Formats: sequence, structure tokens, C-alpha cells
Amino acid sequence: MTEPKPIVSWLTDMDGVLAQEEKAIAGAPEFIERLVASGRRFLVLTNNSIFTPRDLRARLAVSGIDVPESAIWTSALATAQFLDDQRPEGSAYVIGEAGITTALHNIGYIMTQRDPDYVVLGETRTYSFEAITKAIQLIEAGARFIATNPDSTGPSPAGPMPATGSVAALITKATGVDPYFVGKPNPLMMRSALNRIEAHSETTVMVGDRMDTDIIAGLEAGLRSVLVLSGSTRREQIERFPYRPWRVVDSVADLVELV
Repeated sequence: MTEPKPIVSWLTDMDGVLAQEEKAIAGAPEFIERLVASGRRFLVLTNNSIFTPRDLRARLAVSGIDVPESAIWTSALATAQFLDDQRPEGSAYVIGEAGITTALHNIGYIMTQRDPDYVVLGETRTYSFEAITKAIQLIEAGARFIATNPDSTGPSPAGPMPATGSVAALITKATGVDPYFVGKPNPLMMRSALNRIEAHSETTVMVGDRMDTDIIAGLEAGLRSVLVLSGSTRREQIERFPYRPWRVVDSVADLVELV
């Protein structure tokens, strides 16, 4: 076995790794401070497509975590980049909030209900039956179906709430058309993040709290993946999966010395 190459850059999930319900997880402010001070290239990744990077920076700042806006990479940004690569200056019918609509506007996409190239499903706290019906009709008429991420539920103060994956399943059931999911665990999101910071998979580490999204996405993108136990996956669940993380730690506090 060859020795792993030195760690040059980092990708890290946000919820469950850096913060939980707008409260910083132990070691997260210090971890980000060390990354910034060291000059290492890094990105904070999230499947959340509701918010823009500016919004997310402000939310993290409330938690005491100072992440530059340019260091935040969302599934909405990855989706916009994918569509810009596939069909530049196209059109889309969008279900979602500022995160995805702003990202699509910024690449020159037109938002329309009339014969769009794509139906783009993002996350929102206010899914409407009317909007979902329109999406079904447009897909039936030939629009391509894209979704920002496959997460079936998302957190809320009252408990789990339906997220993009659940609504996508409803649309698929009605149309027989499966969406292309851009966000994790699709390694495409990891590759787009690596390209954004001009990093190489062999010298980059992915930090996440979910075996079924963060760790497998890192693995399939050729990254060393670290599972933190401060979020979704518990230690006893790790053995259920046919793949393993490179390392398992309690929280990012255990990674500060590696930066």
C-alpha cells in the first residue's frame, strides 16, 4: 500500500458537522479559523438549496462560525453549473426559493412556464399543489426533470418535514419520469466543488456526518472521507454499510490539528 498524499484541501458538510439548528458544534469555529489561517483551500458543502451562500454565511455567523461567502457551495450552485454546462442560457420552470432561483438567474437562465427546457425542483418550505401540478404537466409535455438533491426530509423546529426527494417521488409517480439529482450523494457535486477550488481528489478530505450521502459521495469521488459522530450517523450504524470512512471522529474538534 502506498502512503496517502499530504492533505492539501478540505470539503466539509455543514449541518451536523459545523452547526446543528443554528448552534455551533464543538470545535467548528476553531476548525474553520484554522482552515482560513492556514491558507488551505476549502469549501463548505450543503444539499440545502433554499438559501444563497450569503444567507448561509449570515446564519453560520450567528452560530459564531465565520465562513467566507466564497467558501460555501450549495446543491443549488452545483445544479446551476450543471445546467450551464449542459444547455447554456436555457429556460426552466423552478420550484424553490432564493438559493436556486438566484443561482439560475446568475448563469443567464430564463424562468418560464412556457415550454421550458427543464423543470428544476429545489427545496422550499412552501410547496404548493398548484406548482407541483404545473411541474407534472410540463414534464409530461417534454421538459427534462432535474432536482437539486435527493433528501427526503429536512429539519424544522417542529420535527422532520418533506424535502426535495419526497416531492420528486410524487412527481415521478405521476409522470413515470425520474429526476436527475445533482446534490450529494452524486459525486458530481464533489467534482464540481473540487474544480471550484482547483483541488485534486488525492489530496482532499471530505468531512461529513452521514454515511449514505457525505461518505459515499466522497468515496465515489476518490476522496478520503471522515465521518463525524456529531450529526446523523451513530457509531453503531457504521457497520451496516458495505463501505467505510477513512476515519471516524467525535467532531471536527478532533480534526483541527490535521489542518
